[in-house]
Amino acid sequence: MEINELGMLFLAAFIVFIIVIIAKGIVIVKQAQVVIIERFGKYLETLTPGINWIIPVMDKPHLMQWRENRDYMDGTGRVRSVPVTEMRAVIDMRETVYDLPRQSVITKDNVSIEINALLYFQITDPVNAAYKVESLPTAIEKLTQTTLRNITGEMDLDQTLTSREIIKSKLQVILDEATNKWGVKVNRVELQDIIPPAGIREAMEKQMKAERDRRAMVTEAEGTKTAQILKAEAVRESEIKKAEGMKQAAILEAEGISEAKIKVAQAEAEAVKIVASTVAQSSNPASYMISLKYIEALTKMTEGKDNKIIYMPYEASNVLGAVAAIKDLTGGVPANK
Repeated sequence: MEINELGMLFLAAFIVFIIVIIAKGIVIVKQAQVVIIERFGKYLETLTPGINWIIPVMDKPHLMQWRENRDYMDGTGRVRSVPVTEMRAVIDMRETVYDLPRQSVITKDNVSIEINALLYFQITDPVNAAYKVESLPTAIEKLTQTTLRNITGEMDLDQTLTSREIIKSKLQVILDEATNKWGVKVNRVELQDIIPPAGIREAMEKQMKAERDRRAMVTEAEGTKTAQILKAEAVRESEIKKAEGMKQAAILEAEGISEAKIKVAQAEAEAVKIVASTVAQSSNPASYMISLKYIEALTKMTEGKDNKIIYMPYEASNVLGAVAAIKDLTGGVPANK
């Protein structure tokens, strides 16, 4: 009886042991993650997403150093992001961002500045990332720092402040080439801050203010110049229009005078024709015309003088004779009728 009880206990213990072994041997890997398995310390296989089976005690996952930023509340109530390094059995295959700590670098003209960079990279070969480098986060951080020092050391301060794209492109190419053997692909590099010393910042602010003032004065001068040019052009256009108007008025006036003279000449010609037809039977029409001219001249001489003759020309007797001649030509008809 006791033997049967011991057998049952042994069987139950064996079954529990098998269940524990099976439970320990089941490894569930999430999507976009892998796990490297070692058997007695030697690389065995890489577990992919899904349910995987390993032999407990013999097979163990390889632990890899990993870094992530965690937010903490400091004493002043502000949230600060602090990088935390830990050992993980799971390798994340997604793109990862490293907020590299701010570091001091020296430019070509011996100015010390601080640079803070962001690094976006992705593990493409987990085996190389696990075995080709001791600590991947530390290696990437130190490589980035030394590369930044080399790049900024070839530039002066002004070039460093205005050449972010050049610095980023150079840094990305160098890091991508250096980390390729580690099974890492550097996708992007960003520079968050480039901070020069306080004295340099004050000088730059003064320079920027002076430059803004200069641009404002130049803009104001250009505006005044443009306004004066437009005003002069407006005056010129006004004078041209005025001259063209006066010219047109003078032309119209001259044309009017010309047409008036033509009309007067035509009227006089008609009058002469009528007079000529009237005196056609006379033997001396020329004397008739001369008499008319004398009478017109005598009329103008007496205008505005209360019909009093101020002086009498020497040929006044001829005028009186002309009146008699007109009387004879008209047949003795009085002039007022």
